Amino acid sequence: MRLGLNLGYWGGGDNHLNLALAREADRLGYSVVWAAEAYGSDAPTVLAWVAAQTEHVDVGSAVMQIPARTPAATAMTAATLDSLSGGRFRLGLGVSGPQVSEGWHGVRFDHPLARTREYVDIVRLALSRQRLTYDGEHWRLPLPDGPGKALQLTVHPARPSIPVYLASIGPRNLELTGQIADGWLGVFFAPEHAAESLDLIRAGRDKAGATMDGFDVVPTVPVSVGDDLEACAEPVRAYSALYLGGMGSRQQNFYNALAVRMGFGDAARTVQDLFLDRKHREAAAAVPLEFVDRTALIGPPERIRDRLHAYAESGVTTLSVAAHAGPLEARVAALRTVAEALDAAGLAS
Repeated sequence: MRLGLNLGYWGGGDNHLNLALAREADRLGYSVVWAAEAYGSDAPTVLAWVAAQTEHVDVGSAVMQIPARTPAATAMTAATLDSLSGGRFRLGLGVSGPQVSEGWHGVRFDHPLARTREYVDIVRLALSRQRLTYDGEHWRLPLPDGPGKALQLTVHPARPSIPVYLASIGPRNLELTGQIADGWLGVFFAPEHAAESLDLIRAGRDKAGATMDGFDVVPTVPVSVGDDLEACAEPVRAYSALYLGGMGSRQQNFYNALAVRMGFGDAARTVQDLFLDRKHREAAAAVPLEFVDRTALIGPPERIRDRLHAYAESGVTTLSVAAHAGPLEARVAALRTVAEALDAAGLAS
């Protein structure tokens, strides 16, 4: 099992801390640093900045939003980042959600699976540097009956194939991920519930005539180190409440629905009700310790070491940690703790 670092969203006022974390991850031998985007900072700019100031670690988008760019624009960005970084870019994509897609990007949130399939097709076709022609349900290139012509990407990526990851939660999207992607970006991943998601991904791999060999399973897992479990859980509770309560509407919140499927239905509803009523502290307090413990690495180093076995045994190939609480020294120490725990557990690859 390899390690990654998820920096999350940029622009929270501590950008220098995130760069220091990325450099530390590079020094410690982490395999990849991921950056996210929603409706603030964009991921590619952040990744270019990180890549320019690191040497070995890969940089990946977790995720670039599908409704934010045409597939050709995404291919251009991927090729440019891969070239500038010397072959260190990983392309993570996601459909976002209805509120962001329609409210921020002005793109209808309909047929997300079909759009994703066509989007990935076009990105890969463009990156192959063939002349770009595509006749799909959602994209037609060139547009018919107009002056458009089939064009070819002029930039040469550093590698013949840039790995594509999909962020997916729902059952059909998980199966699609197995079919068309090189890896999966998971969230609120609990080893005890991993089989449900990975069986769907495996079914997609079967449909594509592929196996799980070489397929990268990459959950983002918050880490909080200390002797007091309740104290360690506090910053993770706030993160969990934001997603379970605020990332979507009462009618459609993919993260909340995932918590329900994991058996936390009552708590998920309570957290969402409180968060949508703007009672954010109460919402965080309502996140059960059991949910945090299953979906995060919390506690002393020895406990984290033992917990890493569960992640590896469940099928994780790259564990991306999110050390987003406390001063820089504490976050750097958390990255070191996980790296040392992985070595102590004999799981490093």
